[in-house]
Amino acid sequence: MPARDDLPSTLKRSSTHAQETWSKTHDSAVESYGEGERAHRTAFASLKHSFEKVGDHWEPKQRKGPSDAQAERSAPRSRRARPTAGGVDANASKAQLMDVAKRLDVKGRSRMTKDQLVEAIGKANNRQTARSRAKGS
Repeated sequence: MPARDDLPSTLKRSSTHAQETWSKTHDSAVESYGEGERAHRTAFASLKHSFEKVGDHWEPKQRKGPSDAQAERSAPRSRRARPTAGGVDANASKAQLMDVAKRLDVKGRSRMTKDQLVEAIGKANNRQTARSRAKGS
């Protein structure tokens, strides 16, 4: 099934460019690996290179590149999946993370370290995505 027919909900609320990035990578990965989790992981890895998750959708990053320590690795050290920042651009500057946290109304952001901001933004993103799903959008 072409990826465009079954986009994840966060991508349905994102730009056409984000949708195309994910869809093209997903379709190519399906040809290489078959339908399933590996194709989805590959498509999200490609998406995270140029986009970051903000709330319930994906927005272009200020600068392209890996979004977290896991994405910076050229090859996994083991077959076990390592945790990622869940779409948050953990490599962004603290000022950029503060801006995203402000837009998401993260409480206590001014006293947070960079790692705490990444975690708090991830939680805020998950809450907004859950709310959007509950509304059916």
